[in-house]
Amino acid sequence: MVRELDGITDPSGAQQVAPLVKRRPLLAVGVVLCVGLLLAVLSLLMLTPAQHLRSLRDGVQASATLHEAGSCILGDCRVKFEANEQTVVANLPVGSSGGKRSVGDQMTVRHQADDPQVVAREDDLYGGGAAVLAMTLGVTSLLCLLLSVMAAVHAMRQRHSRTTSDRTA
Repeated sequence: MVRELDGITDPSGAQQVAPLVKRRPLLAVGVVLCVGLLLAVLSLLMLTPAQHLRSLRDGVQASATLHEAGSCILGDCRVKFEANEQTVVANLPVGSSGGKRSVGDQMTVRHQADDPQVVAREDDLYGGGAAVLAMTLGVTSLLCLLLSVMAAVHAMRQRHSRTTSDRTA
């Protein structure tokens, strides 16, 4: 009688409990390590919008209304305000928060004196949603990297204990 379990046949009929993770623990470590590195890269990419938002701290302050609502974190929100005696409609930069606001809501923005199209919400001047997302991705990345190192050490210890017990038997 031949039993099959997860594609593994055992001619004696004994049930085998050897999932892929037990058979190839370093493969799982590699996958978690790759996920951790990908999250680290995404975290670094989110630091650029956060830095841009911080660069407008010394900008000119203006009262604005939300002109078009969208996904502000992706840069799809537009605000309308007065600058240099002109009405300006400008896109909020990538990484802005406040996506749950409705069109017509009032907010305070800061813009560059020489280019009013470069604008950010006053509430986002310390990084906004981009900083929160970068921090979250960074912490998750560190946890994935730590988990992969711990799993690799565990796998190597198991492999070493198996080879040692095989020698003594």
